[in-house]
Amino acid sequence: MMELNTFSIAARCPRTGQLGVAVASAVPAVGAMCPYLRAGVGAVSTQSWVNPYLALHVLDRIGRGERAEAALSAVLAADDRADLRQVGLVDANGAAAAWTGSGCTEEAGHRRGPGYAVQGNMLASPAVIDAMAEAFEGSAALDLDERLMRVLEAGDGAGGDRRGKQSAALKIVDREDYPSLDLRVDEHTAPIAELRRILTIARRQLVPFVAGMPRKHGPAGALPDEVSAMLLKPPGERPGAVSDPSGEARTTSPQDQFAPVLAEIRKLRELDLTEIHPPIIFDPSLPYRRVPHD
Repeated sequence: MMELNTFSIAARCPRTGQLGVAVASAVPAVGAMCPYLRAGVGAVSTQSWVNPYLALHVLDRIGRGERAEAALSAVLAADDRADLRQVGLVDANGAAAAWTGSGCTEEAGHRRGPGYAVQGNMLASPAVIDAMAEAFEGSAALDLDERLMRVLEAGDGAGGDRRGKQSAALKIVDREDYPSLDLRVDEHTAPIAELRRILTIARRQLVPFVAGMPRKHGPAGALPDEVSAMLLKPPGERPGAVSDPSGEARTTSPQDQFAPVLAEIRKLRELDLTEIHPPIIFDPSLPYRRVPHD
């Protein structure tokens, strides 16, 4: 069990029915520990002193027909340290529930509304939660991935985790048992800005690929020709190609860029230069002495 002092949102899109979680923290790999989603059931973020079973059992209960609040109350009642937990969730109907235990590190709190719950602990101030909620409520016309991203950016802009920044994640499920989007920044000095950059690329390269994957209730099929053609190109030649800090498009990996230099080094190593210059051998067992200078 790890203490994740974190800010997050669990939300549902009323237009598409998609469920999502976005989360950021000053510990590595927050996306591997906090978000739990189940298509057609709900989305949960479990944080502070993380207990993944709270999220798993909540989703089980909601899947059996319990309401979000009742499911959360039931799993917390069975936890011997509920005071250390923080949980936010939303079900497939948009009903939200949240809990912040009295033992969560201050500043800690949550806020919920139609289709969302935002929560955080060890925050810079209560303004972080307010900024996140306002960002979600004020972006109803946008797609869920953009709304979640703006919520993280709003929380970050209001101070975020008071210890600093390290990781961030954004995960969405639609109708399939696999995520429609699952992006993570596991260790970075500006994880939310990096997550925004990755999302921009994913929309052009990953989302079309996932859209062509086999469906649970349909023919497996194959990727559209244009998507296959796009993915056969090197990353630097695809839509939304990454740029380096100089602004130039990334066309090759660092290893590829240095390949000519490495080839030249290998060639030099293969040359026999003993006729030009005898080998110089350093023997540490010999009594080398410094030659004094005038």
